[in-house]
Amino acid sequence: MTGETSDKRSGGGRGESSDARGLVTRSLGAHGAIGLLAGAMLYLVCLSGMLVVVHHEWQRWEQPDIAEMEALSPAAMQRAMGEMLAAERAEGLSPTTHLYLATPAEDMPRGIVTTDHGGAYIGEDGSLQGPEATPWTQFLIDMHYYLHLPSVWGMTLVGALGAMMVALALTGVLAHPRIFRDAFRMRVRGQARVALTDIHNRLSVWTLPLATAVSLTGAIIGLSIVTSFTVAGTWFGGDQTQVYTPIFGGEAAPDPAPAPLPDVAAALEDAAARMPDVVPGLVIAHDPGTAGQHVQVMGAHERRLIFGEYYNYDAAGNYEGRAGLADGALGQQAASSVYRLHFGNFGGLPIKLVYVLLGLAMTVISGSGVSIWLAKRRQKGLPAERMQGAWSALVWGAPALIAAAAGLRLIGGATLPLTALFWAAQILLVGIGIWRPAIIGRGLRGLLALLLLLVGSGHALAHPGASQAALILDGLIILSGLLCALSLRRAGAGKALVSTGKPAGSPA
Repeated sequence: MTGETSDKRSGGGRGESSDARGLVTRSLGAHGAIGLLAGAMLYLVCLSGMLVVVHHEWQRWEQPDIAEMEALSPAAMQRAMGEMLAAERAEGLSPTTHLYLATPAEDMPRGIVTTDHGGAYIGEDGSLQGPEATPWTQFLIDMHYYLHLPSVWGMTLVGALGAMMVALALTGVLAHPRIFRDAFRMRVRGQARVALTDIHNRLSVWTLPLATAVSLTGAIIGLSIVTSFTVAGTWFGGDQTQVYTPIFGGEAAPDPAPAPLPDVAAALEDAAARMPDVVPGLVIAHDPGTAGQHVQVMGAHERRLIFGEYYNYDAAGNYEGRAGLADGALGQQAASSVYRLHFGNFGGLPIKLVYVLLGLAMTVISGSGVSIWLAKRRQKGLPAERMQGAWSALVWGAPALIAAAAGLRLIGGATLPLTALFWAAQILLVGIGIWRPAIIGRGLRGLLALLLLLVGSGHALAHPGASQAALILDGLIILSGLLCALSLRRAGAGKALVSTGKPAGSPA
């Protein structure tokens, strides 16, 4: 009787109690897995964002043998447009709706012509110098913008992650009243979890203003897709172009009747005379070769955060006005400023370096935040070894696979399916981490060090005459590999991001 009474008081029979405990355990596991997935996506966005800050330099690194120049004449730009469209007609490709002529710039001293079907580099005389083929750089950009998902869904998800980062930053400050008082307190010795927590909190404080700005602008860019769909569906019958027209300007009504190519040379010459302080960065020919064609010259304004101003021209190169991004409504100017503020492409190389360091800090913050959570679970007696193994497979596996993708690009050319290879390998590594959590972290850190050393030194040896920017990147890649290799010599270094809560240097 006593045993039966005791069972009833505890919530029923032993079978029912066991089932309830099993449900709780499974629910906690599912809850943790969802949190781990969100942390993984956030980590990948931060990691790729750090690299995308210098995407122009990576493009030059990826194709180091392309001739570079300071400027192209309007006549050369005109010739490049004609040659590109003629080559596409000869291949039987459909007429392009937009043609872009990028002028040489400080961080990308190459002229590039791009259509709906691809791009090519421009020689100083306007002749085409070979295809633009930077699939590895595009792989990084697509990871940061879309996490390699379809564009609308991916950008919306990344925008939501940006909003999450803003919320995490604010709640993190509110949850730690002493966080500013202890801004320079760093306990790097003793328990690994305590050291990791201090690193996480200190980096969070030091980067708070800029990291919040970057996260907020990322959320604005990503979630603008959802906003535009909603506004277009509510007021414009689903036509998204009408949502953006008041901000960025609209396009003329299309007229497919054949016509001579637009005079972009005349437009560039007029822009140089009319706006001598504005640097033309991009020429856009809308529906080239048709009666409905028109031209836009996008000019960069010094000491402004706007990405540029659109100056409109007809097919003959006659000026028709501007969009108003530089001097229009405050909303227009704000909307055209979020891009440069988010990506740090203002202020030249010093600002880019600041953003790279910021991206590195945000990557460490996102990675260490999940690791601290996993360590706390372990301290509470909740099994987390498999989660730790999966997380370690991502933290060290993702950068190792990005380096491996760069090596494959250099060896195998521009046609390899880098995205598919990356995700197949990443899923495999996560599976190994779940299966054998004790071996994954240190092994992947060693692999990352080896790949960085091989890629950096291999590229430098294969292209000794590359640009200074490419050689600097080679040096940074090699330095990163050396630092990663040296960190392996420290006791317990293999658990730096997948902390077990034991004192640093204690056995695993």
